[in-house]
Amino acid sequence: MSFHVPEEFRVVVGSMASDKSYVNNSAFKVRLRYSRRVFVIASDGQGWKHVSVSTPDTTPTWEQMCEIKDIFWDAEDCVAQFHPPRSVYVDMHPHCLHLWRCPARDWILPPADLVGFRDVVVSGERQKP
Repeated sequence: MSFHVPEEFRVVVGSMASDKSYVNNSAFKVRLRYSRRVFVIASDGQGWKHVSVSTPDTTPTWEQMCEIKDIFWDAEDCVAQFHPPRSVYVDMHPHCLHLWRCPARDWILPPADLVGFRDVVVSGERQKP
């Protein structure tokens, strides 16, 4: 498991400014594909690696969250978006989603075949990837 912070996107001026001495606890303005920018706050407190991802006017899409996951973690790392009990919601921004990873333990994942088939259909025939 590896948690990466993209130094090229680190916020270095203003009230959220930081430098490398802040390590993983910093703000980032990340440019995604198609020139879309998202604001990310990364942290690694209490045994968790975490990023919050927001935009001013829309909630991040699945594709944007996948791209952020690939920027901050390795391809084979498993991270999660939680849907906690409503009684413990914390809502500080209307268009913010979170990714979480607890490096101290491995996730228990459901079998992939409960989601669907891992092979793909090409020209009407099923083929293994």
